Amino acid sequence: MVLSIAVLLAGCAREEKPAGEPAQALAPAQAAVDDRPVIVAFGDSLTAGHGLDAGLIYADFLQKELDRSGYRYRVVNQGISGDTTSGGVTRVDSAVSLNPKVVILELGANDGLRGLPVDTTRANLTEMINAFQRGGAKVLLCGMTLPRNYGQDYIRSFEAVFRDLSLQKNATLVPFFLEGVATRRELMQDDGLHPTAQGNATVARHVMKYLEPLLK
Repeated sequence: MVLSIAVLLAGCAREEKPAGEPAQALAPAQAAVDDRPVIVAFGDSLTAGHGLDAGLIYADFLQKELDRSGYRYRVVNQGISGDTTSGGVTRVDSAVSLNPKVVILELGANDGLRGLPVDTTRANLTEMINAFQRGGAKVLLCGMTLPRNYGQDYIRSFEAVFRDLSLQKNATLVPFFLEGVATRRELMQDDGLHPTAQGNATVARHVMKYLEPLLK
């Protein structure tokens, strides 16, 4: 589960042959190869689209933003609900194998919610960023925060991880992934933790502002 800040895609017609005309075998349609450069959305339930149908996830809306703006990229969603940075490390090679041009790294919130050591989160994010950058990808790092009851010292240290790594690793920072969404009840699902479809559209526009400079 991920935080809220308040606390934080036809049927096919069949042509009838005239009587007496011999039927001819139809060659199976060749699937078109999508050779667009890849953008990997790598994260937890916020990226996976918890509680929503396909087509309503932030990565889907981000693809629409890219298409609308004339950018020839393909967004691949690699979000897993409940994932932590440790889980991300175990599957980072799978993402690198896609040869992404950009990786949108949205992990860490569940670490914070579980009260895991900040140094562990920092080390895991560092390992993932290093792996993506060695693979030739630019990294867009999504910042997170925590509910206020986690204590100011822990929250301050947690938030600093994202800021520090963006500077140390030359990764573009999205200061807060759910900016303009988490505090608006109408943009959040009933659990108060995950955006609605409309909320995800807002998230996609927000992320696009930071992603676009990396594509030019």
